[in-house]
This record gives sequence, structure tokens and C-alpha cells, in this order.
Amino acid sequence: MRLVTYRGPAGQRIGVERQDGVVDLRAALEARLAASGHADPAAEAAWRVPEDMTALLTRAGGDLAGLRQAAEAADTAQDPAGLRLLAPVPRPGKVIGVGRNYGAHQSEGNLERQEEPRLFAKFTSSVIGPGQAIVRPDRIRQLDWEVELAIVVGRRMKNVAEADALDHVAGYTIVNDVSAREFQFDVKPPQTTFAKSHDTFTPMGPVLVTADEFGSPTDVDVACRVNGDLMQEGNTSDLIFSCAYILSYISRFATLEPGDVIATGTPSGVGHFRDPPVYLKPGDTVACTVARIGTLENPVA
Repeated sequence: MRLVTYRGPAGQRIGVERQDGVVDLRAALEARLAASGHADPAAEAAWRVPEDMTALLTRAGGDLAGLRQAAEAADTAQDPAGLRLLAPVPRPGKVIGVGRNYGAHQSEGNLERQEEPRLFAKFTSSVIGPGQAIVRPDRIRQLDWEVELAIVVGRRMKNVAEADALDHVAGYTIVNDVSAREFQFDVKPPQTTFAKSHDTFTPMGPVLVTADEFGSPTDVDVACRVNGDLMQEGNTSDLIFSCAYILSYISRFATLEPGDVIATGTPSGVGHFRDPPVYLKPGDTVACTVARIGTLENPVA
């Protein structure tokens, strides 16, 4: 499934993107339950398909088959032009980033290769959806882009072996790990989490592709364009630490829960390490593309 969170005439809803439009998942499940003779299909559908993606994943317990069947059986779909897409997970419990995780990115910055994943947090208040503006704070001039494949956790994870880690994944989406390089590199001590957590610095979307449809995350093309110019181009085969290893490693120390988002790193081509450096400015447009997911596009204000 290609899950979305959107705002429409009925308020915030979770939907499924199909070729003919966006299916209201709660309405689709209610119709399927009513057809099967359920005693109270409206109440059951409202509980299983709340407005919030984190709650949906928690209640699903890793089993999305019934929701998929309901979406496939739905008779009608909404025109996406009349809907406003939000981040698939508008307020995750946690957003965790992995730094220096592509070999080419580590090399372009002449950065030390890590023996274990280099982790940082991104405040959940920084999450925005497709089309929403990345706002450059007045005092920031070194505003940079980072396209990333992001993992969305589907089941609780604690001390999970690497071999079993991907079984706990709900799906994958795109994160643009927007960064204020002043705080990341120009102050002592470096403020990596703060550099990446300003309001609007975590664009996410446009969809959450469930793990069964997405397939393996080990050979996935990623790219970033600024004003149409290709800036980043890479493949997850260049990841130093695989998606499975990252999940397993984090779960040794911190419990991962449904709806948590892990941004897995960015390939080479960020603005800060160009010669001369290139930074985002108001009026720019950033388009992050990940194969099998689509393109996340945001203007800069």
C-alpha cells in the first residue's frame, strides 16, 4: 500500500493512494465491515483507522492485510487535487538520523569513518509535509539539503537481532534532512541535533510505502534536485550501515515504537561540501526523489 495522511473536506484522514485517486481508508474499511455483517462497522473502522498514522500502526500490530484488502475493494477514490497531503507520519514519537552513512558522502567531506552508526535526533516539531515551505531563519545562511530514505517502524523493537529487524518495519518514506550548517560545523561544541531540528527542517513524504510493496531497501536510487539541477545522486548499496543493522543497533539501547522514523543517511552532493559551497535561499525549490516512493518537493521561504 501507499499510505498517506491528508486533509480534506472531512478533516484529517489516512488514505491509500491508488492509480485512480486517494481512498479514504476509514470509509473503505467501514464499507467492508458492513458488507461482512459486522455489528458496528462505523465504530470498529474509526478505532482501527484513526486520524493519526502512529496510532494506526500501533493498533495494527504489524498486520495491515485487512486494511489493504479494504482499500483494494473500495469502489471510489478522491481526486488528489482536492486534498492537502501532510507528512505521512505528522508527529512521530521519535525521528532519528544517521550521519555519515554513505561512503561517498563520508569521502566528500573528508570525514572520519564511523565504527558504529553516528546518531542524532530531530525534534518532531520540525516535521512538515509535501509542498510546505522550508523556512530559513533570519540568522541562518548555510541552509543545506539532504535527501534520505527513511524507515517507519511498525512494531515495537527492543534488542532485536539484525536478521529480524526488517520484519518490524511498517514501510518507507522520504525525509529531507534540512540542516543549518552554522550550528553543525561553526560552533563548539557542534550542535548537530539543533542544526537539524529548527521548525520546518524535516520535510517528509509524500507517501509511506508499506514494506511488502517496497521490497528490499538495499538497492534503492536516491536523488535531490534544487531548482531542477541535480545535486545528489546515490544508491543505498553505498550505505556503510544497512537499514537492518541501524534498526538492530538502536534497539539495543532505545526502544523503537510504531511510527518512529529513522532517516538512514544522505549520499554525496550536499551544498556545504561543494567548491564553492552552495546553500538554499528563499525562492528555491528542493525535490527529493527515492525510487519506489516518488518525489518530495518543498519550496524555501
